[in-house]
Amino acid sequence: MDVTFLRLDPGVAVPAAPMLSSDVAVLRVEQPSVSFYRYLYDTVGADYCWWLRRISTDEEIASLMRDPQIGLFVAMQKGEPAGFFELDARTGADVNLAYFGLLPHAIGTGIGFPLLLEAMRVARLASRNGSVRVNTCTADHPRALPTYLRAGFVKLRTVREIWDIPDRLGLRIPDRLRV
Repeated sequence: MDVTFLRLDPGVAVPAAPMLSSDVAVLRVEQPSVSFYRYLYDTVGADYCWWLRRISTDEEIASLMRDPQIGLFVAMQKGEPAGFFELDARTGADVNLAYFGLLPHAIGTGIGFPLLLEAMRVARLASRNGSVRVNTCTADHPRALPTYLRAGFVKLRTVREIWDIPDRLGLRIPDRLRV
């Protein structure tokens, strides 16, 4: 698995893009229930081997969601979740875009890039220095890395990692990711 770390530096202009359509609202969810968080995380990440939060206990997730330095934002389209992003400001002056993704029914609808730009805008507001970090990997959607680069992020480094994803999670591991 190749993991690429990226950063959006302060002062880098975010590209102009279509606004989110009028039927989309991005809402900050204050202290979401663990079951709602797991629904978002598990549904968005099912095809991309998102597993770290699947092994977290309910208490660990509840604690994260109570932390004022972590923000969960949900894109609601026509009354249902279409995507989400999670911002983590615990690590210093910059903000980490910890998770970003679309629910399967929203992929290919044109909501992704405008939602990413909104995530970047909100992250910059939460950042003490205007810097935003994100990482992506070869398990993510194939358009993830090009989309981050198009949005203004720059590659810092790429590292090879071996993930020991527990079989008990029942995740489908694509052949291209097996060692």
